[in-house]
Amino acid sequence: MKQDSYTRRNSAMAQSSSGDRLIAADLTLYADYDERVTMRAWEALLEGRSEPASSSLPVRSTIHESWHRCANGGIDAQQNEAPLETDKDAVEALARGNFELLAAAARPFSAMGRLLDGTGAMLMLADSKGVLIQAIGDKKTIYDGMDIHLGVGGKWTEDVVGTNGIGTALWTGEPVFVHAAEHFCAGIKAWTCAGAPIRDPFDGKVMGVVDLSGHPDIFRPHNIALVAAAAREIERALADSQNEERMRLLEAFIASVGSYHSTDAVMIIDRHGRAIYSNNIPIADSKQFGDTIRQEALSCRLPELTNSGFLDRVAGSIPQDMQSCNVCPLELDGAVRGAALVFAKAKGGRAAEIGRESRTQRLKDESALIVGESEALLAAIDIACRVSEAEEVTSLLIEGETGVGKELFARLIHAGSRKSSNNPFIALNCGAVTKELFGSELFGHVSGAFTGASRDGKPGVFELANGGILSLDEIGEMPLDIQPFLLRVLEERVVYRLGDSRSRPVDVRVVASTNRDLKEEAAAGRFRRDLFYRISTVSIHVPPLRERGSDSLLLIEHFNRKLAHRKGTAPLRFSNDALDSLLAYRWPGNVRELRNLVERLHLLSSNGFVDLKDLPSDMVERTRDHIDVLSATDALPRAEVPVLSFEEAERQAIRNALAAEHGNLSKVARRLGVSRPTLYRKLEQFGIKRGFM
Repeated sequence: MKQDSYTRRNSAMAQSSSGDRLIAADLTLYADYDERVTMRAWEALLEGRSEPASSSLPVRSTIHESWHRCANGGIDAQQNEAPLETDKDAVEALARGNFELLAAAARPFSAMGRLLDGTGAMLMLADSKGVLIQAIGDKKTIYDGMDIHLGVGGKWTEDVVGTNGIGTALWTGEPVFVHAAEHFCAGIKAWTCAGAPIRDPFDGKVMGVVDLSGHPDIFRPHNIALVAAAAREIERALADSQNEERMRLLEAFIASVGSYHSTDAVMIIDRHGRAIYSNNIPIADSKQFGDTIRQEALSCRLPELTNSGFLDRVAGSIPQDMQSCNVCPLELDGAVRGAALVFAKAKGGRAAEIGRESRTQRLKDESALIVGESEALLAAIDIACRVSEAEEVTSLLIEGETGVGKELFARLIHAGSRKSSNNPFIALNCGAVTKELFGSELFGHVSGAFTGASRDGKPGVFELANGGILSLDEIGEMPLDIQPFLLRVLEERVVYRLGDSRSRPVDVRVVASTNRDLKEEAAAGRFRRDLFYRISTVSIHVPPLRERGSDSLLLIEHFNRKLAHRKGTAPLRFSNDALDSLLAYRWPGNVRELRNLVERLHLLSSNGFVDLKDLPSDMVERTRDHIDVLSATDALPRAEVPVLSFEEAERQAIRNALAAEHGNLSKVARRLGVSRPTLYRKLEQFGIKRGFM
């Protein structure tokens, strides 16, 4: 069955918001659930009878599509149970192989399990292959579940047991509920279930599913929100665990590989074959090797694979052109938990050349994510690229209104660093942290440092970002009494955890961002002057969308195609009037507002065409007067005028085409043989207002 692949942690957040919308849509449709109608639709599908149009389907699209996959895949619709692994040793090996997932789920499962007794519900954890590895909750329900093998060892993917909360969540990569008759197999229709995927914070791939199941009378609309919240909590625990192990592996590398030189190429992998750090290795080679290692991930997780077996597997996975490397085991708590692959310094400075090529490619890739061609935006990108390569700049400030995309610039600076992009990028939103927890979040704490402190202590974001970038978003929200400590870290390059006297060196570039005027804030005494001057040695101003000319149209096209590709539909088509209104709009929410609008149009558009009536009424009202003024004050000439230069000829050709086509920009672009974005740029360049003859 298909398995979606996703980008790293920050992409997973975007998927989370998409899943919330799907949940809301499904719950709205659930209000129309009728068991008899659903059963008739299921019987019609099995009998091969014709179906109604998609707009009047008797079942939700999620269920309808899953049923078709099951029917086309040859699933026995009269099946009564899932396959079950009964070998005790195999089940124990399965648990050991998923120890990371089980450990992350321990706390939320413990808290929720105590509340489920007597409720008729059971909470289950499945791995990435749909096999159940833990089940807790109401004892009678757990007992009943074994009738259909809904217990540890049962395999619940769609391709073996049809539509169900676990298998369908694995397939779609989104939270899903399947109620009673909506199950594909007859023997499971006496159950209801809600499943939510758990994603690996490292690369966004689905690691497993949290599922809440029981007999149909336990169904509540909030069941799906409950499992989605549990999945997010498990993901946070996974992220904390992975960050801690990464730090420990890096410390083990520093302690055990004394002959390593900064010019050498190095890659550090964990026990699962994930490349957690690399330096001086081109992105293409790093990705190739990382993918090869990850293909061995299942074998790496097997408990019977000894330490030497793990190292042999790693050595055997190294590409032929990288065979000269030295594989160094990294031990934690007396066991091999990772390996460092060190490539000796290349002759003739090849390592440095490789590093430059890698940085250049990373800069190109990250720059491509910032959509726009206006002079103001390109100037900001140019500054960010130059600053990224200047390692002596250890702190800088990105200024811009809310929604302009300041984090993209922080990531661009990270991509251009001489250190590999595998080094961490850690972001902290200062506006989302309470004053009491600020010190702990920034600098970490030791056990017993304050009431509620973690028993084992906790590293702060400076330690987590060691060797990479720390993005401090909305730094203007940072409490005044914390700012002197931040200034001290920036100047001394060491941190002290709360309650600890031991200093910890950190090598971090701090990229601060704000939507405030920090100079005014400092003058008013709301921000420390010395900290402001420390972080603003280099400042990058990200222009608001209203100052970027026709970039708004490029962004509309970008988000339109991106969303269409994600949904598997054709891009929306916009009328000239709608584009006129969007171009004239002032976009107070900037790029974020524009993206949200395009998402809304994709959700609400019924025919794939967007006209003025489809835009928010307040947006149309704000822009109508502006467009009318432009039309009245800039009448276009009907006849050609003498040409004095090539530029004037181009300007005149555009004016003539506008006059001939009565302001229809699609026809003007076709007449001139240019794209619409190019036409908009030319209109902006020559200062031609868009009116009608």
